[in-house]
Amino acid sequence: MLMSRWLGSLVNRAVLLVVGVVVLTALLVALIGSALSRSELEQQAENQVTTIAQLVASDLDEKLSKRLDALNHVAQGFTMSESAFAMRAKVLMRRQAALQHLFDGLYLIDAKGKIIAEYPEALNLTGMDASSRSYFQQASGQLTPLISEPFRSNNEGKPALMVAAPVFDHQQRFIGMLGGAISLAGKHLIEEFSNIRIGKTGYLAIVARNGTMLAHGRSGDVMRPLEGVTPMLRNAMDGYEGTAQSRNSAGESIILSVQQMSEVPWFVAAVWPAREAYAPVTRMTDAFLWILLAVLLLVVPLVLWRFRRLMAPLQELGHQVHERHLGVRSNPVGGSGGSEIRQVADIFNMVMDERDDVMSSLAEREAFFRSLTRGAPIGIVQADVLGRIEFVNPVFESIIGLKLAELGGKHLFDVVSDEDRSAVIGRWRQTLEQQEIFRDRFRLQGPSADRPVWCQVMTAALETPEKVMGTITVVRDISHELEVEEALRDEQQRAENILGVMQDGVLMVDTSGVIRYANHAAAHFLGDEEEAVDKNVFELVDIDHEDQALTHEWFLAREDLDSLYVTLKNSSGDTLDVDLSMIHIRQGRQNERLVFVFRDDAERRREEERLSWEATHDTLTHLLNRRAFNASLNKCLNEPSRPDARSVLMLIDLDHFKPVNDQGGHLLGDEMLRGLAVLFKDSVRQSDTVARLGGDEFGIILPACGIERAKTLAERIRSGVESLQLEQDGQMFGVTASIGVTELTPADHDPKDVVVRADEGTYIAKSKGRNRVVVVPAS
Repeated sequence: MLMSRWLGSLVNRAVLLVVGVVVLTALLVALIGSALSRSELEQQAENQVTTIAQLVASDLDEKLSKRLDALNHVAQGFTMSESAFAMRAKVLMRRQAALQHLFDGLYLIDAKGKIIAEYPEALNLTGMDASSRSYFQQASGQLTPLISEPFRSNNEGKPALMVAAPVFDHQQRFIGMLGGAISLAGKHLIEEFSNIRIGKTGYLAIVARNGTMLAHGRSGDVMRPLEGVTPMLRNAMDGYEGTAQSRNSAGESIILSVQQMSEVPWFVAAVWPAREAYAPVTRMTDAFLWILLAVLLLVVPLVLWRFRRLMAPLQELGHQVHERHLGVRSNPVGGSGGSEIRQVADIFNMVMDERDDVMSSLAEREAFFRSLTRGAPIGIVQADVLGRIEFVNPVFESIIGLKLAELGGKHLFDVVSDEDRSAVIGRWRQTLEQQEIFRDRFRLQGPSADRPVWCQVMTAALETPEKVMGTITVVRDISHELEVEEALRDEQQRAENILGVMQDGVLMVDTSGVIRYANHAAAHFLGDEEEAVDKNVFELVDIDHEDQALTHEWFLAREDLDSLYVTLKNSSGDTLDVDLSMIHIRQGRQNERLVFVFRDDAERRREEERLSWEATHDTLTHLLNRRAFNASLNKCLNEPSRPDARSVLMLIDLDHFKPVNDQGGHLLGDEMLRGLAVLFKDSVRQSDTVARLGGDEFGIILPACGIERAKTLAERIRSGVESLQLEQDGQMFGVTASIGVTELTPADHDPKDVVVRADEGTYIAKSKGRNRVVVVPAS
């Protein structure tokens, strides 16, 4: 506000213009000079950073190469037998004084990966199995010296790398390896480089191409994942090297030089913050600005004094204009001084004349406004700057139940209900102070004292660029709308209550699969996910149909689904058989939703499995029934047979079973049949088919068995049947078996022909006195 008043003076504006031109010219000269100096300084800084990165990368390569050559030279001198290598390992290790100064740890490892000697011995790693380490696997596989990837050592998990050289016997067979461990935080390799500084705040970093930070000169981090990977660092991990300006992860401008190493897949990154690199230019600029400030302190007062002398006539004109505005002066204003000031006076006199005409026009417009608002379908209230009501239209009068004569002069907030008044006043004032439109809904005092009217209210200020003249308020009665909203909420609550007691799980999800609603039963299907809302249903469950995974894209592309049988696996690991239905809501439009209904289908499927089993099995013996037996026989006939081991059909007809039923009762007969079923199943292979064909008739299909083995098996079964005895009331009951056996040949195509042959065998057995096996050859 103070600055605006100061700039209101033409004198001050003129002074500001002169000062601005001087400052702008000086700054332009300074910027051009600074840009030229900065360009040269940038090149020098980039050359310096590049040189440091190249020297460090070269020195590191040299040190690693020296250690690799030294270790390989010593390993070549270990040529001996494997047993001698194992016995002399500790003696050989103590002799490597030269290597001990180059490495943080030395290890002799046999061909199986076992550490047989170490230095220093205080590490207590002798006897440890290192066969799983990548450096051993590479050395024993490649049979060449190598430098390993960085790893966490067994020495307190410290980061290290291994320089490994294979050891061979006199026949050039691999008998072990010599390994030199270099700690990434030790004195032998990286520490002296990571402590190098570029300027005061620049630093070096050594990074593996796999994204592992091996050493960081500023943070001291060792073997940690590289954070805040910039595009230039990402290129460096792909083999790029060079120098350029970049930004670090904190957004700070830096000069970054990347140099690749040749011995290992690492690169050296030299970083120098730009603010330090270009500090000389900044200091020069600061000095120039101080000099400019001193010049301005001398020039500004002189220019200000001169312009005030030139603008004195204009100040006199301003005094006359102010008197005319207040009504103290009725005569036109006049001015002395230059022609410009006299022209301003003439224009002011003309404007004042026009002003009188405008005020008359405004009075006419106000009358037109009031007549227009009387026919508006919403309530309109006009108030002055203090909030006192000046005008209301008939609609507002009907909402409040009072006429304009009764409301005139009242404060706008007097018609707000007592419960809402204090809160509304605070929000209304805050909004208008921020020069915004006030929008709210609250209760107004209505025609009935005990029933306030809910209204939607919007207030805006009536203002000109110079001042605020009052407010205009629009009021809309929303009591009926709120009643409708309340009824809709009741209906929604009723629907949620119904969904809450349903046993079926109900979910509503958006097009990305995020759950927007889930009833209580849905938790069973989601794996007891009580707080499932705002989670993705396809991350909580897997839905499969006929070995196909159903994704949310699959559902979006389908129309409504009704009773799709699916398998659902939830986050708890439960697998459920589910009858799934899906409905699209607002398909293809905004806020599209999918409604899923999950119904547990396990009971129906178990019933289907039970009926399917009963259709193919005998319920008493749990053997296959005649239908399943015939299907199995058909399948066997259609399969190619081996000449040396053809399939065989065996029919078993029980002898003397009727007396067991008649004398012992049907329960004893049933027990006898169940025992025989167990005997038959235990006597054959798992791949053979055993079935009950009738009351006391059984059939056995023996695929690829051969007639001789089948005959032996039939005799064993006959003997087992004869030995099976049941006791009831002191009396023993038993049966024997007449067994017919026949071979299935390539000429057999009709199952009836094969069954007739085997059945003929049972008749022959019975005619010869029962309890025997008869083989019927194929004709």
